[in-house]
Amino acid sequence: MLRLTDSLTGDKVEFTPRDSGKASVYWCGPTVYDAPHLGHARSTLAFDILVRYLRWTGLDVTAVSNITDIDDKIIARAADEGTTEPELARRFEDVFIAEMDRLDVAHPDVRPRATEYVDAMLDVIGQLVDRGMAYATDSGVYFDVDRLDGYGALAGQTPDQLREGAGARVEVDDDKADPLDFALWKAAKPGEPSWDSPWGPGRPGWHIECVAMSLDLLGDGFDIHGGGDDLVFPHHENERAECLGCDRPFARLWVHNGMVQVGAEKMSKSLGNFKTLAELLDEWDPRALRLLVLQTHYRKTMEIGPATLATAATALERLDGFARRAAAAGLPHADADAGTVDRFREAMDDDLGTAAAVAIMFDAVRDANRALDAGDTDTTAALSAAVTELAGVLGLRLVADSTAGDDDAEVDELVEARAAAKEAGNYAEADRIRDELTARGIVLEDTPTGTTWRRA
Repeated sequence: MLRLTDSLTGDKVEFTPRDSGKASVYWCGPTVYDAPHLGHARSTLAFDILVRYLRWTGLDVTAVSNITDIDDKIIARAADEGTTEPELARRFEDVFIAEMDRLDVAHPDVRPRATEYVDAMLDVIGQLVDRGMAYATDSGVYFDVDRLDGYGALAGQTPDQLREGAGARVEVDDDKADPLDFALWKAAKPGEPSWDSPWGPGRPGWHIECVAMSLDLLGDGFDIHGGGDDLVFPHHENERAECLGCDRPFARLWVHNGMVQVGAEKMSKSLGNFKTLAELLDEWDPRALRLLVLQTHYRKTMEIGPATLATAATALERLDGFARRAAAAGLPHADADAGTVDRFREAMDDDLGTAAAVAIMFDAVRDANRALDAGDTDTTAALSAAVTELAGVLGLRLVADSTAGDDDAEVDELVEARAAAKEAGNYAEADRIRDELTARGIVLEDTPTGTTWRRA
């Protein structure tokens, strides 16, 4: 039984879906005013892996992740570039999706945009006003945090503790009765996009969009709400407050992934270590980044840099090398090794323990190579099938074949000629052929069962 750490309680709890045989998952997507960065990749990969695993266990999963396409930052950048907010948002939405595609992230079942849900947001705001949980001023409509018992529970702080740090984490507005009160609706400003509402023209606050989207698409009391742990306060705390303020059950479980740091410092623009995802994926195999994410527990801060990526790339090559060797061995069909699959499931069931799960997969690779060296093709086949299946569960695509080229037949002949030279003891000729192949971008791998090759 899968157990996940609930951010609300801090406890590791059994995941019991609201609806038998089904799972409903919502995680916060990007605000599309700039190119995606490594933090976006880490969070999106975390929930991609969770959804893939839930589906592998047999659950029918509905996965929803939003696009925030109206926001102060979008308005400011559109003005700077002399374009419209919709044009800017759609451009960066396309960039985000393209970079996630490079990472083999499965598309969510629904990817709603905030601007498509303004009417639904207005309905939620109306409920809060009618229930006395919110009040209107000249600058907008605000949620009254004093009206909600337990505000701050997700952040693990009392309202007084949150007020002490309010200046850095909440919007300052003299119209608010309390620094913690937050905007549900913002009155229109000249030149900004706006919609009509019972409180005058304006636009929605940030938090209300996720409430309207998740409840509409997944229903009250949906299973899992997630995102990066930088969203716990104020975003997720305020989402939770809005839903509870309507007397409606919200997410049954809160799941948050840790942050990314570069050079032992949290990644941020102010520190100058804010690398775009595209820059990294242009330099490294996207699968290496996925493997690096898998090798770090989702709740922990992870280090991304040349050293950690190089280690992940080396590990990835070991997996690819085994996949090539298994493909060349002509193994018989076999079911995945049951013991390996059971150990993998046990690791993943323990709070999505991907690091342990990846280690189990590498153990299977080691044992399969030993079995193949010993000529035990049945054991090799079962372990190989397990590796292939489990890599798929983790969204890790293995490359078992070389990229085809016009000179494949010639390369095969040279590889055979090198083998013949070695057999005859003519090592100088064998080395000459290897050097020639290396110069042509061919990588040779000598194994006990023969030599395989691939293009670099």
